Amino acid sequence: MVDADQTFVIVGGGLAGAKAAETLRAEGFNGRVILISDERDHPYERPPLSKGYLLGKDERDSVFVHEPAWYAQNDIELHLGQTVDAIDRAAKTVRFGDDGTLVHYDKLLLTTGAEPRRLDIPGTDLAGVHHLRRLAHAERLKGVLSALGRDNGHLVIAGGGWIGLEVAAAARGYGAEVTVIEPSQTPLHGVLGPELGNVFAQLHREHGVRFHFGARLTEIVGQDGVVLAARTDDGEEHPAHAVLAAIGAAPRTSLAEAAGLEIADRAHGGGVVVDERLRTSDPDIHAAGDVASFPLALFGTRLRVEHWANALNGGPAAARAMLGKELVYDRVPYFFTDQYDLGMEYSGWAPPGTYDEVVIRGDAGKREFIAFWVKQGRVLAGMNVNVWDVTEPIQKLISSRTPVDLEALSDPHVPLDGLAS
Repeated sequence: MVDADQTFVIVGGGLAGAKAAETLRAEGFNGRVILISDERDHPYERPPLSKGYLLGKDERDSVFVHEPAWYAQNDIELHLGQTVDAIDRAAKTVRFGDDGTLVHYDKLLLTTGAEPRRLDIPGTDLAGVHHLRRLAHAERLKGVLSALGRDNGHLVIAGGGWIGLEVAAAARGYGAEVTVIEPSQTPLHGVLGPELGNVFAQLHREHGVRFHFGARLTEIVGQDGVVLAARTDDGEEHPAHAVLAAIGAAPRTSLAEAAGLEIADRAHGGGVVVDERLRTSDPDIHAAGDVASFPLALFGTRLRVEHWANALNGGPAAARAMLGKELVYDRVPYFFTDQYDLGMEYSGWAPPGTYDEVVIRGDAGKREFIAFWVKQGRVLAGMNVNVWDVTEPIQKLISSRTPVDLEALSDPHVPLDGLAS
C-alpha cells in the first residue's frame, strides 16, 4: 500500500529515471519523489548525441526529456551534479557523496546506466582521445568533427559498433577522413552477424570510410599532447588527429555491488539482476535501463539492453512496480539507427550462433529490405532497412514463437500480418 508519507528515490538522471518520475506522478503518487543525477544537465535522451545533435541538425534543447520547469511544477526534487556513494539497505537510506547527507527511501530505483569502456593502451591521456556517452562529450566531439572537416583531418575510431558507425557517418558529413579499426571481420558482427554487417560496411565505404578489420589499437602516438597516429596489433600505423574509443559500455553497478545486490555474470552482460517486475534481490529496490539485467522468457535468457527503448519503457514499468502494480516486463528489444540515407529499426535478439539462417525480403542491394534471423523456422529478430511501419508485425512474428513459411517470409507481396499465428 502506497501513501503520501512515503519517499521514492531515483538514483540516475537519464531517460529511464526521468520517465519513472513522470510515471509516478501520472499514476497518482503524492509522496516525495527525489531524482538524483551526477550530471549537471537536466535529464536528456542519448540517441541525438550520436545522431541529430552531433550532425548539427538538432538544437541542444531538443535532447531534454522535460522542460527544466517541469520538475518543480510536478514536485520532483531534482538534485543535479550530485553523486550517491552508498546505500544502507537496513536503514533504507542513500548517502550523498559530496557532503554525506543521508536521504531516507521507502522505495529506491537504480537507473545508473552505463559508462564507456576505456582503451587500456599507451596514449589515451592525450587531449585528442574521445568517448561519447554524455551531452558534454557530444558537445566537445561536435566541435572536433567540424574542425577535422575544415582541416582535412583524420579521425580514427576504435570499434565498429553502433556508436562507432554513427560517429563515422557524422564525421564524413563534416568532411573529415575516417578510419574504423574493428577486431571482427565486419562491423556490427556481435549484433547482426557477418551477413548484415557487410551491408553496413559497404554503405560506409561508399561514403569514403576506410575499415581495418581483424585488428586492435595498441598505441596512440602523440607529441606535445597532440594525437598524430594510431597503431594496431598487426604493425600498421594510421594517421590520426583525433581518436574515438567506441568499444562498448559497462553497466554502472558499483553502488549496487557495494550494497550487496545480486549482479549478473559477464556472460549475460553484467548489470543488476532484476526479476520480471524489475525488482532487485532487495524487494524495496528496483533497477531499470542500461544497468538492469532482466529475464526475457521469449528467448529463454537474461538480457541487459543498452538502447533507448529499454530506458523509455523500463523506467515507467519500474515506477508502476514500485507502486505495487502487477506487471511483467517482457518487451521485445528494439533499437534504431540513422546513417547517411539509411534508416533502420531492429527488433528481437539473435547474436551469432543463435540462428540458422538470415531470410531477406526485398532488395538488399538497394538497401530497401527486411532481414529476418530464423532458427528452425521461428523468427528471432527482424531488421527493416528503409522500409517503414512494419515494426509491429515483425514483433508479432517474434512473439508468436511459431515456425513460419520461409518462402512466404521472403516474399514482399505476402502481408507480414498474415504470417504470425
